Amino acid sequence: MILIAAGSSLPFCGIDSQQIVLSAFSALARLTDMLAVSPLYHTPAWPDPAEPPFVNAAAVIETDLQPETLLAVLHAIEAGFGRLRRRKNAPRTLDLDLIAYGRERRNGRREEGGGGFQLPHPRLAEREFVLAPLADIAPDWRSPETGKTVREMLAALPVRAAQQILQ
Repeated sequence: MILIAAGSSLPFCGIDSQQIVLSAFSALARLTDMLAVSPLYHTPAWPDPAEPPFVNAAAVIETDLQPETLLAVLHAIEAGFGRLRRRKNAPRTLDLDLIAYGRERRNGRREEGGGGFQLPHPRLAEREFVLAPLADIAPDWRSPETGKTVREMLAALPVRAAQQILQ
């Protein structure tokens, strides 16, 4: 099971965050098999809740692309929606994260200008904006690191602020 998380807190070319996330998943679906997409959620910005709030969602996909290639595809989709990487955790038009790639585990650290990445995503268990959408489409997925399910990780969070967007 390959898990992708999406978030947007800034508009792009007149397109709002909800449409950006949905359009990003449409772009991804042209290159992979999209098995499930979560509902959209409003979540406070993290780590600074005074910044614009996010729209978040998650998807389950299948692909023959290797993790590095898939990550490059995600970054290309982000760039297509005006993503700029000025500072860590800044408001952004689009953020696509490779959360998990099957049972694969990688410990590569992302260095300044480096290409390393970790699988599963190293802060998955701390991020309601990832876990809440994942709980809708993959509640029983287990982290190969901890053995905990998405449902268990979400229940362990001390504060819950994500709100599903009714469509």
